[in-house]
Amino acid sequence: MSMIVPQRILIAPSGFKESLDAGTVASAIAAGVRRILPGADLLQLPIPDGGEGTVAAIAASVGGTVHTTMVTGPVGQQVAAGWIMIECDQQRTAILEMASAAGLSLVPTDQRNPTATTTYGVGELIIAALEAGAERIILGCGDSGTSDGGAGALMALGATILDENGKSIGLGGRSLRRAAHLDTTGLHPLLSGVPITLACNIHNVLCGGKGVARVFGPQKGATSKQVAKLEAGLENWAKLLNEQAPHAAGKDLRLGPGTGASGGLGAGLAAVLDARLGSRFEVLLDSGMAGIDLDAAMRTADLVITAEGAIDFQTPHGKVPAEVAARAQRAGVPVLAIAGSLGQGAPSVHEIGISGLASILTVPMPLSLAVERGEQLLIDAAERTMRLVLLGSAVAARSARVA
Repeated sequence: MSMIVPQRILIAPSGFKESLDAGTVASAIAAGVRRILPGADLLQLPIPDGGEGTVAAIAASVGGTVHTTMVTGPVGQQVAAGWIMIECDQQRTAILEMASAAGLSLVPTDQRNPTATTTYGVGELIIAALEAGAERIILGCGDSGTSDGGAGALMALGATILDENGKSIGLGGRSLRRAAHLDTTGLHPLLSGVPITLACNIHNVLCGGKGVARVFGPQKGATSKQVAKLEAGLENWAKLLNEQAPHAAGKDLRLGPGTGASGGLGAGLAAVLDARLGSRFEVLLDSGMAGIDLDAAMRTADLVITAEGAIDFQTPHGKVPAEVAARAQRAGVPVLAIAGSLGQGAPSVHEIGISGLASILTVPMPLSLAVERGEQLLIDAAERTMRLVLLGSAVAARSARVA
């Protein structure tokens, strides 16, 4: 019996945060695989997840022009935020990416303080789409550098948030503890009648032990004291929204699915703008909006390779490798995952259908060097991984002959 070699390989990765976009990750993995299997049929499907690179991935898939709008960045600087307008379901649909206006990659490493960063530019980006004639807005949420509950975005859109003395609370998550009054009468008039959907990780919630402050605050640079301040501010913000926001009725803004998306942007836009908080894979993939039929690709694959910048205990909860693995399991296709780094709880992904797991790192190195060399490290890791796949096939073939 000869060795069985996978001939049809689906490469369906996420991007590596602050390093490589999903398209580059897919190309690097393909390059590594071709070193071992030059004749294999490789299908590259970078998965848009709402975070960095989502707009570019959709534009490349469905065709279209990526527009840029200058907006206020997370630390007050001017940044060029990208968005695309497409025709979908006979509606002019604007697809925005909050990370392009308020992403962590836009926050200099020496200014990473989520009590100070703002989503103000996200509101400005929404206005740009409205003024361009959008009849529907899809806002991708992911890779944020903010934890202001969406207050900054709402201010840009015309909402007024005041303290007990009638003064503006200012920008940043640290100001939410003083929020006492919300006035939405000044919201931009074009918001009326334009539905907004957030494509987000619905596992993210606003408050509590699994909330914005405690889970993501440290990742965005918060100290333990800042985490406590953020938690108190977000609790106060949820209370204010429940009491004064026009669309808060019947919504659990503290623990509801997706309320913690992008540092609480989900809660703020849901309560004030009646935005729908949807699973990013449902919104971007299952709708056909992204021009990707992942399930159809699964059905013809012998092997699926997915990837993410860090695989750890959070990966099973709504991250790209988990979604890819779930769909692959339904199709009966084995899955390998390659990570920039393997963190605490990484082996838990074996329970969700990922059979093999590999890191691009073979020796300890500073994060800055790993980011700089990320593409080449990924190519090499894909080659090593495929060698192991072929070794397994050889062992299986040998065992069958002996038996």
